[in-house]
Amino acid sequence: MISFANDYTAGAHPDVLQRLIETNAEALSGYGTDTYSAAAKEKIRAACGCPGADVYFLVGGTQTNQVVIGSLLDDCEGVIAARTGHISVREAGAIEYTGHKVIALRSKDGKLSAETVKEYLTGYYADGGHGHMVYPGVVYISYPTEYGTLYSKKELTELCSVCKEYSLPLYIDGARLGYGLESPECDITLPELAGLCDAFYIGGTKVGALCGEAVVFTGAKAPRHFVTKIKQHGALLAKGRLLGVQFDALFTDGLYMKISRHAIDMAMRLKEILAERGYRFYVDSPTNQQFVILGDEEIERLRGWVDFSIWERYDGSHAIVRFATSWATTEADIAKLRRVMEE
Repeated sequence: MISFANDYTAGAHPDVLQRLIETNAEALSGYGTDTYSAAAKEKIRAACGCPGADVYFLVGGTQTNQVVIGSLLDDCEGVIAARTGHISVREAGAIEYTGHKVIALRSKDGKLSAETVKEYLTGYYADGGHGHMVYPGVVYISYPTEYGTLYSKKELTELCSVCKEYSLPLYIDGARLGYGLESPECDITLPELAGLCDAFYIGGTKVGALCGEAVVFTGAKAPRHFVTKIKQHGALLAKGRLLGVQFDALFTDGLYMKISRHAIDMAMRLKEILAERGYRFYVDSPTNQQFVILGDEEIERLRGWVDFSIWERYDGSHAIVRFATSWATTEADIAKLRRVMEE
């Protein structure tokens, strides 16, 4: 069985695992106050071009989105997101569980446009009864999107401009950030992305770490008592060293970008194989997630050889299927997939 089910089926990148082994016996302080966490934060600040940024390590993506968004919102506020956004459809209502509404707006290819956000905000404040409605308090997007697509620098700049006009923080979910930045269609750098948002996170779980995400408040604008809020939400590790050591390894000698680039190389080859077989793509994704439309009978035939994800139904007899590569995808995996497709 070849696995293209997701980008976190494997454990940790060997270099990350080696650093965990090497530091395993060291006695270190807890909750992210250790020397490796401090070193990792400095390396992340340097990579982002944000020397004054506040950086925190949390255990996973859903917890990160819940804690960050909940901390940025007042009690009566909600978060604007694409209708297809991760927090809208694939986090089990984690945001609503904190008492905040997800204000889901239309999107195209998974992307929330500045025009759509502006239209919503204009209409909201033009309504004389908006005081009886949920106030928009944060704008959420992900990079890449839920469908593997990318915002251009122009699109991000326009979205940032609308957010500033209405004094709304822009928060970017970077669960697969490396896979977006290393895409051949990416036209923005990490420092440029950091300069266009108020907060974002660098995904580790899906990009080489056993677990963990690094939250960056770009202008040292972390909400008050943020560590306490992380603790309240069960997202603070007592053995915070585990996250610090991993991110220290990932941001040493460009490892994070190197392993992300490998995943993209594998994805482009996978995309070629799918295109050669005449599969229809649901969207044109330039990142590590590829979405194709398959008939139910073909899905059943492939299941015996390839592990993939059923993303959603396309119609009565077809589904949208996701194939995902990662840092752990090998040349042998791609070659075997080609043989399976040919046979």
